[in-house]
Amino acid sequence: MTRAGTVAGPPPVSGGPRALVVARRVVLSPALLSVAGALALTTLVMAAAGVDPALAYPALVRGALLDGNLEYTLAAYVPTLGMAVAFAIPLRAGELNLGGDGQLSLGGIAAAALALHAGGSYVLPLLGAALAGALPAALSAPLRTRLGIPAIVSTLLLSAPAVSLASYLARFPLAEPGTGLAQTPVLPEAARLPALGGSSYVTLALPLVAVLTALWLLADARTVPGYEIRALGANREFARYGGVRVDRLATVTMAAGGAFAGLVGGLVVLGPPYRFVDGALTAPGYTFTAIAAVLLAAGRPPAVPAAVALLTILQAGGQGMEREAGVPSQLTQIVQGLIIVIVAVAAVVRARTAGGRG
Repeated sequence: MTRAGTVAGPPPVSGGPRALVVARRVVLSPALLSVAGALALTTLVMAAAGVDPALAYPALVRGALLDGNLEYTLAAYVPTLGMAVAFAIPLRAGELNLGGDGQLSLGGIAAAALALHAGGSYVLPLLGAALAGALPAALSAPLRTRLGIPAIVSTLLLSAPAVSLASYLARFPLAEPGTGLAQTPVLPEAARLPALGGSSYVTLALPLVAVLTALWLLADARTVPGYEIRALGANREFARYGGVRVDRLATVTMAAGGAFAGLVGGLVVLGPPYRFVDGALTAPGYTFTAIAAVLLAAGRPPAVPAAVALLTILQAGGQGMEREAGVPSQLTQIVQGLIIVIVAVAAVVRARTAGGRG
């Protein structure tokens, strides 16, 4: 009871900027500890295999950032960041979108088809790519709300036929004449994304994805829909009780994630080599790396770009490490796996500790 005889509520949040910095450190510390633990285990594996870590790690950095390799790393960073946002948007609403490969492929083939047959600039192909990715993702929301099928299941099941459909279109209706390769013809020059900085691999996709990611971060933190999405992810029934239109918002978030994935597919296809090549969108593993990055960031939007950068550097630098230090490039995949395992174990430990205290 307070002096006025009223019931005291929860204490106000205080501390100003210093408290905010401490809170951010608390949020980021599990991810930092996971990365440090994975690197420590990797160092032990290198030492056991007779590889000098003092040679391997500098080779990894050079293979990703130096010796003219930065543009290749940026070219891989852009679609990975886009796919991370495509996974993170529904995740904030408590939905797991595992259909990234299918949405990515549909977006890519839609962009190629529009660029080849609709003419004009790259604007229409990119819009078509976003719509093609949004449709299968949005379908999974009513499957959950009406039929009780979890999004993690429906998106994954819809992904395989989506990839197959894109493959069929690239092999037959849209195939390049006179060749047996599963690819479309080279896209018209007007539909190609402009290159930046004299590099043929870094295109307009980089600032476009950066701006869209910044807008997502702003919307998540500063807008009413962002708050409603977070409330939906925290407690669906509480959000419904608070007036949130749960079914509609779930559909919107899933569609937004799918649209982002489809847009990424369009951006990749409208960049070098300026055509849709069957398997070229799924083979690099953008979806898996993106999911790993979001998990590493613990689903916190501000940490997603940094987590994507870390995993992209590990992947891009693996070849340099193999070339200079004799370390198999697959070791970088082991590092990614260790990071995710440590993150998962830490999350379980924290949950059980909090449950024990409660």
